Amino acid sequence: MLSDAHFTYPAARRQDITEERFGHSIADPYRWLERPDSEETRAWLDQQDRIRHAAIDALPGRDRLSSHVKELISVGAVGPPVWRGTRYFFMNREPGQEHAALFIAEEDGSRRLLLDPMKLDPTGHTTLDSWYPDHTGTRLTYQVSVNGDNSSLHVLDIASGAVVDGPITRCRNSPIAWLPGSDAFYYVRSLPGSAVPEGEEHYHRRVYMHRVGTDADTDDVLVFGAERSKTTSYGLALAVDGRRLILTARTGATHHNEVWLADLTTDGSPQPVFTAVQSKAHAHTRPLVGRDGQLYLHTDHDAPHGRLAVTDIENPQPENWRDLLPQDPDAKLEHVALLESPELTRPLLLAGRNRHTFSEIAVHDLATGEHLHDIDLPGAGVVGEIRGRGHEAWITYTDPFTPPTVLHWDARTRTRTVWASPPGRQSLPEQPPGAVHHLNCTASDGTQIPVTVFAPHSRRGPLPTILYGYGGFGLSLAPAYNPEILAWVEAGGIYAVAHVRGGDEGGTQWHAAGAGANKQTSIDDFHATAEGLIQGGWTTSSQLVISGESNGGLLVGAALTQRPGLYRAVLCGAPVLDMVRYERFGLGPSWTAEYGSADVEQELEWLMSYSPYHRVTPEGVYPSVLFSVSDGDAMVDPMHARKMCAALQHAARRRPIPDDKAGVVILRREPGAGHGARSMSLIVGLLADQLAFAAWQTGLPLDSSA
Repeated sequence: MLSDAHFTYPAARRQDITEERFGHSIADPYRWLERPDSEETRAWLDQQDRIRHAAIDALPGRDRLSSHVKELISVGAVGPPVWRGTRYFFMNREPGQEHAALFIAEEDGSRRLLLDPMKLDPTGHTTLDSWYPDHTGTRLTYQVSVNGDNSSLHVLDIASGAVVDGPITRCRNSPIAWLPGSDAFYYVRSLPGSAVPEGEEHYHRRVYMHRVGTDADTDDVLVFGAERSKTTSYGLALAVDGRRLILTARTGATHHNEVWLADLTTDGSPQPVFTAVQSKAHAHTRPLVGRDGQLYLHTDHDAPHGRLAVTDIENPQPENWRDLLPQDPDAKLEHVALLESPELTRPLLLAGRNRHTFSEIAVHDLATGEHLHDIDLPGAGVVGEIRGRGHEAWITYTDPFTPPTVLHWDARTRTRTVWASPPGRQSLPEQPPGAVHHLNCTASDGTQIPVTVFAPHSRRGPLPTILYGYGGFGLSLAPAYNPEILAWVEAGGIYAVAHVRGGDEGGTQWHAAGAGANKQTSIDDFHATAEGLIQGGWTTSSQLVISGESNGGLLVGAALTQRPGLYRAVLCGAPVLDMVRYERFGLGPSWTAEYGSADVEQELEWLMSYSPYHRVTPEGVYPSVLFSVSDGDAMVDPMHARKMCAALQHAARRRPIPDDKAGVVILRREPGAGHGARSMSLIVGLLADQLAFAAWQTGLPLDSSA
């Protein structure tokens, strides 16, 4: 066991900074930790690194756990095809590879490598963020990021493999709409830093048209966005007929969006005239144009669980929409795909729905919406994507014990086959190590909160448990394959996922019930799921670890300050924790629709009521916490974790530590990664540290695990 000396935390200077806002005196003793490059911060971080390594590197069973997590991740990955004529593009990661690579398959069945991030950068710090082939499969745009940031766009000639354009900077995760002829495309780019206030370099996006081979800085044509909010983001697509540009716009983290259409054939101008389809409704709508020339709209307008409407593309305003698939009150419409082919007796519509966290796919008549039959899925899992082409569809499927697999469905014969599975799938055990249980825990207002529980087959009595939550931005937690869950369950623990309000499991109303003024509801739901697991005999407070990332980091950060005695330990990844100053860092200004703004009196009241950093008191006794951050995170600034870590360590230093592991506070940081995509080695290292920490805190014996 580790000695108390390992947890002699570094002295962190407490500043006497108090900010007056709307009658609140808001203390901020660790504001100096917002500056990552100051000498004082670097010295503090160096000491945190030493504590982290002393506490975690030699934990019992950590190395064995790391090897097993690597095995589970090393099954590889494969993505669905993107067809262009008779050839298609797909992603593939072989067992042991750090990143997935992009391949092209020709009509004769031959395949060749197009892009491998490890060939671009052998250090593994470069990620392939996105790629878009043109309509003929002649050229392809791709975007890469280095160390989680510094994104750039390039154009590849597919036949020769030569880069014919780029790098074009400031276009992170830009959508691409190729024009017919493959000589130009529409894309999204931020204004240069010299043209915007300091700290706003990731905002002020605009839609441009770029001609391949020209200077993006001087020759690109501004198309849309000049008068928009700095936090507006855009989606772009070209209709199948190549005639119309589809544009969607969303401000910040608002759920609703705007939809615009432009006819590119009217006058030949690179600056088309846009017609509003949806501009003021508080709804989210995804448009697509069928080969029949109709405009189909997957929308939650007047339908919290989603519906599919259709209208004449010449008269696309909402008053002209008619329902093709009305809302199902018990299931959320998540995916829509059109199958239009002369080989079919009639055009078909595939509708993917989420019913009580599990996916289902129904086949409908495209003209009438009549339900014809269903497509059977391999089990109780989730569909990530449906891509239709002619009479065929490719479906990505996963469940808790099945890595993402691509299914193929032929509408002519109604047959489903496995198109591709991860290359190392056969290395996984045939029988899953545990079972999936579906519970409902009662929230304080009587609402039933769904909880998905993964438990070993041989469970006897309460066990060490990780409870994971997110609860924000209208995102659902799907029962997908997760090496973290598998490794924990195989070691003998329970892993539970709380589907709290603020997510989208129950549609837009479920999201609204846990956002803005209602954010505390998400936290209360999380407490209720923890209490439900304890009362149900699954675990105990001394065996319960809570876990969350990003907005989920906020969730568990608030939980540990409000009910510290309910939890043994906390895994807090890339968290948002200072709710008074979050708008000043990273992509914080984009989130005011989700959280509220500290510049608005009423909304500051919401934020102050649960802001984790401001609820830490020197006299408080808190669970053990492992903060995990990445130095290159441009979305959620690591300053949140630094300041919260200092506050919790200050509280821990003011009281005796009862044993050598209770109430410890550790900051784990890593270079070479951002908020999302990273190499397999970095993923393995992070998961091993988090699970080993959880096992150490709860007494789960990793050395004896299989």
